[in-house]
Amino acid sequence: FRGSVVKYEDFVTRSSFEPDEILGFGHGTLIEDPPEGFGARFPIPPMLMVDRISDISSAGARGRIVAERSVRLDDWFFQCHFAGDPVQPGCLGVDAVWQLIGFFCAWKGGLGTGRALGCGEVDFAGQIRPHDTLVRYDISIIRFSNLPKSGSCVAIGDATVAVDDAVIYTIKRAKVGLFRGIAYPDYPLRSPNSRGGRLES
Repeated sequence: FRGSVVKYEDFVTRSSFEPDEILGFGHGTLIEDPPEGFGARFPIPPMLMVDRISDISSAGARGRIVAERSVRLDDWFFQCHFAGDPVQPGCLGVDAVWQLIGFFCAWKGGLGTGRALGCGEVDFAGQIRPHDTLVRYDISIIRFSNLPKSGSCVAIGDATVAVDDAVIYTIKRAKVGLFRGIAYPDYPLRSPNSRGGRLES
């Protein structure tokens, strides 16, 4: 994939991102001159749960991300979850929030590869069905921290997920970190990062 390309200096000052830029970030082609150690990515389709970022901003250690995804009648998860009762898995809404918080870390200048680190309370009060139209994510970053000893960073956010303007998920203290030296670009070969295990920050 080769869509829009931006300079790193422009990337970290942008307040919105369009669909081709979201895809470019997933494929690692968006930033023309990434700094050494820059490895953050969105997942690529079908796991990408974001189409566009309409607003991203920060004030010190806090910030906000507002993003959207259009519901598609033929989304892959409607084909299997469930037979005769298609509904988007709630865990994909949580994953979308993790995806966006990881993006925020990179946008704030964090280096390394993103990993979800957990969340606090998750409440589901509704569902996403094939003939819905638009999912909206609204995330308040309540803390962003650099970890100087390791070169990593961590962000924590509270989020709501709405479908067609009705809030259906509330997610508290979703946590994502960027970590240096954990990428596995030579998959499926065996290499130092070809096995998982505990991450040390």
